Amino acid sequence: MDIISRAEWGARPPEGRDVTTWSKRTAFMGHYSAASATQTPRQIQDFHMRERGWADIGYNFLISSTSGAIFEGRGWLTVGAHCAGHNTPAIGVCIIGADKPNVQDVSDAARRSFKWLYEEANRRKGSKLTLLGHKDRGATACPGDEIYSWLKAGLPIVGQPTPAPKPPAGSKPAPGTPIPFPLPAGWYFGPASGPDYSVSGLYERYFRGRTDRAWLREWATQLGRRGWSVGKGRRWLGEHGNDGIYGPEYRALALAFQRDQRLRQDALIGVNTWTAAFTNPVT
Repeated sequence: MDIISRAEWGARPPEGRDVTTWSKRTAFMGHYSAASATQTPRQIQDFHMRERGWADIGYNFLISSTSGAIFEGRGWLTVGAHCAGHNTPAIGVCIIGADKPNVQDVSDAARRSFKWLYEEANRRKGSKLTLLGHKDRGATACPGDEIYSWLKAGLPIVGQPTPAPKPPAGSKPAPGTPIPFPLPAGWYFGPASGPDYSVSGLYERYFRGRTDRAWLREWATQLGRRGWSVGKGRRWLGEHGNDGIYGPEYRALALAFQRDQRLRQDALIGVNTWTAAFTNPVT
């Protein structure tokens, strides 16, 4: 799954930051925002920083109760501010929504996203984290009866993902063999001015046995296979060619491809933009 980065949702810079290690992470804690499902992470961050005086948004991650979109909060190893006395051991994940404490409508998409985050945390930890609700460790109704019961049942998923739409008439399968997204979950190919998980190719880091430049070239080469005019002197990457260093030319190409495929237009090559190049039909 794709994690929407802080840069993508317009987060304010933190005013302070404490980090921990996976050896000290022992729990995964569910929360809800007890407000409208239309709340944004930025609104929650503003409330936490301005009204509560915290250094940043309190949660490590947030999930839309309707769409299931995952938003990066403080991230995996930054200590949160979601449960007093338990912020170092527990990763706090808030499901955005629920107008009333015990009247909730958490979509199957949100449940799948929460479960995926929990399983990803276990994978990174290398062992199983204790699954908790906020009220297990605090005097609160959070995360509400619906979410809490679901947590205690072990995160069962009843609904199935929406089937992929049928390819448009006149389309043909994507060329070549699909290549899985090579970066860690939540990372993307983007500008060097971004955070550590914005991989530009400038510093030649290795991921899954190849440099970031080689992977970025692979993505652009796949667009060439799909019929895009890519390379030095061509329509896209025309000045510097497919050099594997993210800059204005790769940004323009990514944005054009996202627009063509009706993806979120952020010019960052994350898991969805990468996968679309290798799997979406060519029309």
